[in-house]
Amino acid sequence: MTCLGLVDCNNFYVSCERLFDPGLRHRPVVVLSNNDGCAVARSDEAKRLGIRMGDPWHLHRAEWQRKGVVIRSSNYALYGDLSQRVISILRRLAPSVEVYSIDEAFIDLAGLEGREEGIAREMRATILQWTGIPVSFGLAPTKTLAKVANRAAKKDAGSQGVKSLMSREKQSDALAKLEVEEVWGVATRLGRRLRALGITTAVDLREAQPDLLRREGGVVVERIGRELDGERCLMLDEGSKPARSIMASRSFGRPVTAQRELEEAVASFVSRAAEKLRRQNLAAGTVLVFVHTNPFKTTERQYSASDVVRLPVASADTSKLIHAAFCAVRRIYKQGYRYTKAGVMLDAIEPADGVQGDLWASADDWKGKTLMRTVDRLNRVWGRGTMVMAACGVNKRWAMRSEHLSPRYTTRWEELLRV
Repeated sequence: MTCLGLVDCNNFYVSCERLFDPGLRHRPVVVLSNNDGCAVARSDEAKRLGIRMGDPWHLHRAEWQRKGVVIRSSNYALYGDLSQRVISILRRLAPSVEVYSIDEAFIDLAGLEGREEGIAREMRATILQWTGIPVSFGLAPTKTLAKVANRAAKKDAGSQGVKSLMSREKQSDALAKLEVEEVWGVATRLGRRLRALGITTAVDLREAQPDLLRREGGVVVERIGRELDGERCLMLDEGSKPARSIMASRSFGRPVTAQRELEEAVASFVSRAAEKLRRQNLAAGTVLVFVHTNPFKTTERQYSASDVVRLPVASADTSKLIHAAFCAVRRIYKQGYRYTKAGVMLDAIEPADGVQGDLWASADDWKGKTLMRTVDRLNRVWGRGTMVMAACGVNKRWAMRSEHLSPRYTTRWEELLRV
């Protein structure tokens, strides 16, 4: 029997904030989404106060302040760096690792059956000691069961962060306590369909006939049932597949009305997407730009539009991509509207090494590639935004609101922790 582990960082965003501010420990902490919109991470203390995921900050401001809730804006630079540190440790300690999200990863513990729980506890202690981030381990024969085990590890204080569901008896006990909608891959709508068939718990889903599950929910639901039954259907995917498209978008901190400001925002988004493109040694053949106003403000004039520009030759050069994006902005921009969000998508992606020019346009030359590598290296070493295109602007009054942003302790020299 194979053994997989799901490693999940506990309340990850909150744990990152507490790592450099110990005064936040044992206090209710909420991390807000972009533009300080709604709750995207909550400490256990905040959960016990009844704060739900997605609760809007502007509607609960007075209540949360009265209850002593500490608010933080999302600090993606800090969270991303600490996530990489946790993953690097897992890669040193486990033979195979699949990064599932910024705070989750599957690991393969094949050949360690019988010792997997002790090894998981050693890994957990190492990650905590080296990074300060608490994690939970769920151990099981399949990915879906590992998800169930990880959930149990967080809810069962006696497990001390590690839960093994390697035995059939333990699996049955855990699945009996799990509503069918709480199973990984079963959404609310699918849950209603399964309940109509008499499948109300994870155990019922495991015991259902595969033919019935395939007929009612397709191969995906059948696979979930088989995984709950201990049959491994989902393999570990260690390699990162090349992106088929890359998007960068943000809501503005305040409505944008001027075309120049809109172009600055779009140029910033293109720069971010182009950096991701070059990191994977890819080039984009088309640039899509979209803009829209606030659909929730029904008293204001509404407008949304998008436009696609095809490049003569696929490129990863930020200046070329910005030029194409500006062509799109000029075609879709209209005066008299209050734009609240914009974004870009790089598509028609292909390997940069295979791009060929034609009679009228050439592929990115060595000078352009050298410049882009230099920019990327400077921003990687000295922090994002160290060197940017002039088209991205300087003041950036359109930038997202981050009124409660903590320092980027691990990626900016000027924001290092002072003791």
